[in-house]
Amino acid sequence: MRDVGESRRLLEGIRVVDLSRIIAGPFCSQILGDMGADVIKVEQPGSGDETRTWGPPFANGEAVYFFCVNRNKRSVTINLKDPRGQGILRELVNRSDILLENFKPGTLTKLGLDYAVLRQENPRLIYCAISGFGRTGPYADRGGFDVIVQAVGGLMGITGEPDGPPVKVGVAMTDIATALYAHGAILAALYARERTGVGQRIDTSLLETQIAALINIASSYLNGGELPKKWGTAHPSIVPYQAFRTKDGSLILGGATDRLWIKLCEALELPAVAHDPAYATNEQRVRHRAQIVRLLEERLVTKTRKEWEAILAPTGVPCGAINRMDEVFADPHVQHLGMVLEATHPQTGPIRMVRNPVTFSEMPVDLRQLPPRLGEHTEEVLGDLLGYSAGEVRDLRAAGVV
Repeated sequence: MRDVGESRRLLEGIRVVDLSRIIAGPFCSQILGDMGADVIKVEQPGSGDETRTWGPPFANGEAVYFFCVNRNKRSVTINLKDPRGQGILRELVNRSDILLENFKPGTLTKLGLDYAVLRQENPRLIYCAISGFGRTGPYADRGGFDVIVQAVGGLMGITGEPDGPPVKVGVAMTDIATALYAHGAILAALYARERTGVGQRIDTSLLETQIAALINIASSYLNGGELPKKWGTAHPSIVPYQAFRTKDGSLILGGATDRLWIKLCEALELPAVAHDPAYATNEQRVRHRAQIVRLLEERLVTKTRKEWEAILAPTGVPCGAINRMDEVFADPHVQHLGMVLEATHPQTGPIRMVRNPVTFSEMPVDLRQLPPRLGEHTEEVLGDLLGYSAGEVRDLRAAGVV
């Protein structure tokens, strides 16, 4: 077995041309980059990915939003509206394995850069298109942003307190879920290409992903006609399974089985409640939800979150404090897991990023390339990969092509 320091990376030798912007596409390509792929991020000269301007906060003029989904990539600027820029992109694609894009459907077709054209020149190409609402249909031309699709796709309608207005999830989870579906599909297509020798087109959308991610909510409606409602932190089918107030904040408890229910009540020193036949089964507890929540909360407000965690965790009762960001990253277990990558950016100085959450036994998933400055690698890629001379690159830059 080779020394770990000599291990090749999982996707070493795979090149990705990334035309995507914002979150879903860039998060997908960042995962591929973390796994060792050479990701070439193609951006518009002068402006680049919109998240470069999304702030505050900024670090020495750089939007830290951009950092979270753009490590392990090289940035190249190409004006795709210029025929010369289109030619450069085609050269790049012909030397690559994957093209990832999230333009509105039909945009690249108008530029002569769609899959039907590119596959003629590179039949091994895996072309992944992410859209808001899909390639066809009544909404195909709509712009797709996470918060819009959370609304249209049903997630926002089930999120929030029962008597409150709908609310969005605190991060762009529809974007992230779409990125995860897309990255898995790309890996599957790479595996299929090993058998067939040819690539293929992949299409996914935020709306399709959002609906697929409704899991039990969608199943309950499709098979039982049940229209879901907002439950806050509670669960429609399990009690107790929600947040409870304590002396210094909120604590989530998961008494999802009859055995855990008894353990929870005994740990809370409520033996009569634990063995009350009215609460013996989950079905009965769901029926008596209001009484159970009141009984538990009356007890839980007498101690702090940490005090209850110290009591409950050894019993095996699932529990967890609802943490602020400072509490998350100060948590000893989070620190043990090493979830933070630290590096020094040439413009902003020290930066910190959340690492890829997957660990492989034989090959590293690590930080090789800091989030790039706009066009940082244009000369490098055009020169080393495509064979352009320094003078040719200067002329293209002067003409606004790169």
